[in-house]
Amino acid sequence: AAPRSGPFRAGELALAEVRRKYNATLKLLCRLAAEAVLSSPGGVLPHRDIIGRLPGQVLRTAGGARLLLRRPSLDEYVLLMPRGPTIAYPKDISALLMMMDIHPGDTVLETGSGSGALSLFLSRAVGPKGRVLSYEIRDDHHNLAKKNYRHWCSAWEIGHMDKWPDNVEFILKDISTAAADMKSVILDAVVLDMLSPQCALPIVHPSLKEGGVCAVYLANITQVIDLLDRIRSCKLPFLCERIIEVTHRSWSVLPA
Repeated sequence: AAPRSGPFRAGELALAEVRRKYNATLKLLCRLAAEAVLSSPGGVLPHRDIIGRLPGQVLRTAGGARLLLRRPSLDEYVLLMPRGPTIAYPKDISALLMMMDIHPGDTVLETGSGSGALSLFLSRAVGPKGRVLSYEIRDDHHNLAKKNYRHWCSAWEIGHMDKWPDNVEFILKDISTAAADMKSVILDAVVLDMLSPQCALPIVHPSLKEGGVCAVYLANITQVIDLLDRIRSCKLPFLCERIIEVTHRSWSVLPA
């Protein structure tokens, strides 16, 4: 990615951090517009006071509260963007990307666009020469994922020297009916984030490169067992390498 370029501009995303009690931090995401205001528990701050300022500065609201303003990272954006279904969390996405060993230029299939969180991380991982195919069966989820993706891309172009790669194809279709589509695709990796991933495996495995990785994101061990039973009963050519749970523990370090 190109370096961030200078002060905030109208149209890009800004993240405001407000210190709360007990060392807690409240994060507020906004898209800058000259006539808009940022509302916080400590008062309002006109966007025109942010536009033209360099990120990393602390500004005061009308009520005297101190806000740290900066550009949001991708993981902060996906946690604060509008959601329909529950998103794949950045800690889990990081593990998925590592397990799939995705490289720039890869072609990756995603089933379950959801709110678009994983789509954005895959987009960055495969780069301008790569390709992400994102299948979604629900119309509302499909539209929200596209909206969140475009929202991030347009803001990125304003605040950076180059464009975010336009490499995600959002497809409104049940993956279990996409066998004909898969015949013309060679996939480097597959990630399944759906209620019944076992229904997608017979469709996607003929297009997955020999030795390619299929990562599956599931909520509980019962779903894992159902998936493994289906692989075994259908004699699908998959080897279960590992099953992991990703934990994340925050520390608070304070003076005694």
